[in-house]
Amino acid sequence: MAPAGRLLALLARPQSPARAGAMAQPSCFALELPGCSLAHFAVGTAGAAAPAPAPDPRAAALLGPPGRSYALCVPVAPGRDCAARVRAARLLQRLLPQLRRGPLGRCQLRRMLRYCPGGGAGGLQRGVLLRDPDDSPDTRRALLALLDSCLEAPRPSLGEFVGDESHRLWQRPWELRGGREWRQVDPERVVPAPEPALHPVVPDLPSSGVFPHREAARAVLEVCTPFLPAARAVLELVDQCPGRLHRGLFPVIVVEGLDATGKTTVTRAVADALQAALLKSPPACVSQWRQTFDDEPAIVRRAFYSLGNYIVASEIAQASARAPVVVDRYWHSTAAYAIATEVSGAVQHLPPAHHPIYQWPKDLLRPDLVVLLTVSPEERLRRIQGRGPERTREEEELEANSVFRQKVEVSYERMENPGCHAVDASPSRERVLQAVLGLVRDRCPQLP
Repeated sequence: MAPAGRLLALLARPQSPARAGAMAQPSCFALELPGCSLAHFAVGTAGAAAPAPAPDPRAAALLGPPGRSYALCVPVAPGRDCAARVRAARLLQRLLPQLRRGPLGRCQLRRMLRYCPGGGAGGLQRGVLLRDPDDSPDTRRALLALLDSCLEAPRPSLGEFVGDESHRLWQRPWELRGGREWRQVDPERVVPAPEPALHPVVPDLPSSGVFPHREAARAVLEVCTPFLPAARAVLELVDQCPGRLHRGLFPVIVVEGLDATGKTTVTRAVADALQAALLKSPPACVSQWRQTFDDEPAIVRRAFYSLGNYIVASEIAQASARAPVVVDRYWHSTAAYAIATEVSGAVQHLPPAHHPIYQWPKDLLRPDLVVLLTVSPEERLRRIQGRGPERTREEEELEANSVFRQKVEVSYERMENPGCHAVDASPSRERVLQAVLGLVRDRCPQLP
């Protein structure tokens, strides 16, 4: 075992009652670095004399002097039910704008996850690393004041990183004593941690973004109804959809792809050529609330889009009894964007091919064919610029962040049961249409 792994195992080893208070269970962190790489490190109350290798130098450059860094993470209340997850997500969303104002506005923010060694869905905390290049006492005061404004337990956790004369790094957690005063407790040694086999967010995805069945997504919106009236309206529509759907005799074709790949044009052309019903996800009956949910945290937003797929499935079941059906986006889009958003780092940190997260939900009506339209990044940019100033949030993110775009594309490619059939959408519309219709004829023998 490598030195880092031995130390982490030592820190994680159960302690005798006499030492339990002196050595706490360590926490691991995944810090997103410049260039979208990830550095993993752990903190635990190892003694000052305990031998330990130095943490990843890329992380050490962001944690240690000069300057001062702080870890701010939002815990999920015990039980980890939907209400606790939604509350934590909304709290982090509320905190982020405040971290960009006043004395905190000079800090650099980096995405960070806190997780338990060994993985699993429990114990994951989302947060940020704040890097104050000036090491100003105003930064600390502003952070503690921000914690004071969070009245509902559990409050965000705050740790302050410091170096010593031996060039070792420590984290000093802040705790509220007696409900009145913030004080720093015993320092925790910063040590390297091995990169886990799976990105630490992946076990949490079925509960927070890539919901495996309708009830998982429904449970999220149910806890939102006290503060989000649109959630109740969406649930009423979902509850009108039968739980078990039977598709008609006609084929169902889904067209997927990034924004500006020509989905709208192609879906209309294919529907016209097949004399098919044309549907879209999310469906028109919930489009009035789309902006409302786009302004919510990812867990709520993804629950809305997931349930939109189930409403569309009900429409597909009815329409496919009368004619072929062409759908502009469906489950693959919901899942691909959720995975690319939640998994920090670059493409190599995505779940590997054939991971269960890429599997179609068993209770969602399945299409006969999924077509994935692709174009080069240069062609996408040309098309987006031709659209004028009005762009969706996804278009802006895809244009500005090439790593995010690559993660979406690879997630699409890894979808299974059914997988995506890629079609180059760069040629003329007529050639793209013929390519798609060729796939339809090959994959949909029931087509009249």
